[in-house]
Amino acid sequence: MKPKFICSIAVVVLLATFAFSQAAGSGPAALPPAPGTSDSVAAPTPALNPNARVAAINVEGAIYATNEGQRDMGALQKKFEPKFNDLKAKSDEVDALKKQLSAAGITDDKKAEINRQIDQKQKAFERARQDVQEDAQGQQGEIGQRIFQKMGPVIMKYAQENNIGMLIDTSSQWPQGPVLYAAPLDITKAVVDAYNAQSGVPAPAAGTTRPAPTTRSTTPATTPPATTAPPK
Repeated sequence: MKPKFICSIAVVVLLATFAFSQAAGSGPAALPPAPGTSDSVAAPTPALNPNARVAAINVEGAIYATNEGQRDMGALQKKFEPKFNDLKAKSDEVDALKKQLSAAGITDDKKAEINRQIDQKQKAFERARQDVQEDAQGQQGEIGQRIFQKMGPVIMKYAQENNIGMLIDTSSQWPQGPVLYAAPLDITKAVVDAYNAQSGVPAPAAGTTRPAPTTRSTTPATTPPATTAPPK
């Protein structure tokens, strides 16, 4: 499932391109209303900059690779550890019951009773796992949305200062996304470095770094990146 904050990258890219054209001297988007009128006067169409470059950025990867993203995802992982441990215990109970079915000398009545318990516990486990998945995914999305709102201006500023006229988001890898290869054009690390410098959030201590996701699965994210998934 595509995180909601990624959907607004098109807006950021559009704004970055427009802001760059303004910096190139094309003037404001619209002039103030003339005295005595209520209609604004459209400005001339921004001139095309033939020297502007095309670049790529993994927006989702950049968000979680920042010091702030790694710090907050580490805190989220720690917050959910008790819930994951509880799911693991429920999963172990089901496995233990399944092993009893293969015990020698077990009667048909006993098997029926064990199967009934397995069915009940399996359903309870699935409900609990779904709740944890949705909760973890929602809070991960909140972290991403918050950081993305602050990262947008950083991306625009970098585009303006580096003569970039178009940015391509490579968060979804091919074939889920349209970009097959963009390594020579990638500015993800540069944007992450710029964001870290602006945010003032220190880098995580050694051994606590959470790798940033570089691709999105076709199934919903259930845990923060690089964490232990709920038992199946």
